[in-house]
Amino acid sequence: MDIIINFIDFFVHLDKYLPVIIQSFGIWAYVIVFLVIFCETGLVVTPVLPGDSLLFALGALAAQGALNIEVLLISLCIAAISGDTVNYSIGHFIGPKVFHYEDSRFFKKEYLLRTHQFYEKHGGKTIIIAQFMPIIRTFAPFVAGVGAMTYSKFILFNVTGCITWVCLFLLSGYFFGNIPSVKSNFTIVIIAIVIISVMPGVFEYWRQWRNTSKKKN
Repeated sequence: MDIIINFIDFFVHLDKYLPVIIQSFGIWAYVIVFLVIFCETGLVVTPVLPGDSLLFALGALAAQGALNIEVLLISLCIAAISGDTVNYSIGHFIGPKVFHYEDSRFFKKEYLLRTHQFYEKHGGKTIIIAQFMPIIRTFAPFVAGVGAMTYSKFILFNVTGCITWVCLFLLSGYFFGNIPSVKSNFTIVIIAIVIISVMPGVFEYWRQWRNTSKKKN
């Protein structure tokens, strides 16, 4: 329970903890945030790691001079693209076996099926759309691998989605994160980013549930 509480505290107070990490680790802070973004996009067991909010907070710190925005843009685009590619490869090679489990400690078939349905409806552009939706962002490349999506097609949408995602949130933090009203309410802004990010997924789930209920009636 303490671990969960500490994680939530870190998640909503990124503006407080990130400067400490930067001060403590120096240039290695770039490696740490690279690994966080890589794992958040590349490993189906770590979908709860911060993504959107972390990018926004890093952009705000870059505007203060604590980090180099060019290094962040390049390194985190590479982290997201390579993470999605690894995730696709995992899905391609071991996904079919995992997909047969109804549920397990790490792999929720509910999430996989939800992402699969989303992918089936929207086709290749799902890879781009999912990049802006927590949890679905982590599972979409995996399901693309499970579904044996053509790799050349996947990588095209993957690169487009990852670069757009990283640039949007990093630069939003860079240009708007230090506005006095935003800075003084940074925790609220982070929570708002999380809520806005998950709303499309919640709406899609609610829509599918409503349609299923109508069919049963």
